Amino acid sequence: MDKESLKNNHINSNMRKVALTALAGTSIEWYDFFLYGAAAALIFPTAFFGEVPPTTALILSLLTFAAGFIARPIGGIIFGHFGDKIGRKKTLIIALMLMGISSTLIGLLPTYAMIGVVAPILLTLLRFAQGLAIGGQWGGAMLLVTESAPSNQRGFYGAFAQAGAPIGVILANLALIITSALVSEEFFNTWGWRIPFLASAVLIIISMYIQLNLEDTKAFKELEVHRNEEQSDVETVIQKSPIIEAIRKYPKRIILAAGAFLNIQVTFYILIAFLLAYGVESAQMARDDMLAAVLIASAIMVPMQFVFSSYSDRHGRRGIFMVGAVLSGLWAFAVFPLVDTGNFWFITLAVSGGLVFLAMMYGPQAAFFTELFSTEVRYSGATLGYQFGAIIGGAFAPTIAVKLWTEIDVFWVSVYMAFSALLTLLSVIALTETFQSNLNETQ
Repeated sequence: MDKESLKNNHINSNMRKVALTALAGTSIEWYDFFLYGAAAALIFPTAFFGEVPPTTALILSLLTFAAGFIARPIGGIIFGHFGDKIGRKKTLIIALMLMGISSTLIGLLPTYAMIGVVAPILLTLLRFAQGLAIGGQWGGAMLLVTESAPSNQRGFYGAFAQAGAPIGVILANLALIITSALVSEEFFNTWGWRIPFLASAVLIIISMYIQLNLEDTKAFKELEVHRNEEQSDVETVIQKSPIIEAIRKYPKRIILAAGAFLNIQVTFYILIAFLLAYGVESAQMARDDMLAAVLIASAIMVPMQFVFSSYSDRHGRRGIFMVGAVLSGLWAFAVFPLVDTGNFWFITLAVSGGLVFLAMMYGPQAAFFTELFSTEVRYSGATLGYQFGAIIGGAFAPTIAVKLWTEIDVFWVSVYMAFSALLTLLSVIALTETFQSNLNETQ
């Protein structure tokens, strides 16, 4: 084997290692984020808000879930700043460690019956820490992959970071289903629910693996060389904040990136969260059947992300993204009629169709957002766009959907989803094509 072949094999082997590590890290990170959502509906009202009426306890518990969304853009700002200052790898390690420790501590947290009002306060603080971590991990994971990937495969490898979200949904639901099946109902409600949270300690192990086995990206290394050369040219260099620089240089792109992410968030959380309640209430479906439909759809979404991401490497990001937005908007009007049939396979089709059309956008998104910003503010710019799109779209989507359904008609939930798709389509139209850009440019 010649030297060139050995070099290519080494590059491919290293890329696979980086991609699989990013996939493992983001999957468990999202597992923690979604696990909390399920527990907030099923376990935490009784465990941490025991002395108030059940409905009030549920509302208070879900408000702690919302604290994670509020923290996400804050985490994006903090981790974006340090990601552009000290590197993608170090910042990702800190984000993963924060999530692993926070989730493990939730599993160890005393309940209201043990320590009173301190319990829900600590729970909220730990949920906020989860939000900070998820706000920082996406930028670190997707840049570690996309900045390391060959220029003609950034979409494909970026999909490894993106696949963590649907895999996280699958893992979180499976963890609760399996744990509840293995132990008695009484044990599950008192101690068994802690087991899936304690499993989050695996994130700490993954963090240590990244620290010991992976290097930072080529683009960031070249940026450091560029900065060192500037410092050698002048005696004093004013250190600018990457966040402020990103906002100054790319205000329009950050806003449009948030808009591009809007429909993904609105539709995703309606399909995996709101639809569970709607299916049980409106179509008299069993909760396990609705969970199974979401699991199957999420499993289909994962490989489809890679298909559409690879397509974007050959034909561009914007085209496939816009097709996904259009189809997502149209499919919104098919979702609820399919669910109303009460047929399990039609319901699975409703969720699967929605998630496949989202995969046309979410798969190529990592590469698309990476390519929108120059290296010195890339972590900050991409993360700001992503997290502000998340809080505007995802944080309130299930609540808005419930209001529209209960106070007007479920048809208006479809209108809401379609409107978000229109905003996403217009945002992507306003952005330029990026798939042939050079990521190693520092200005």
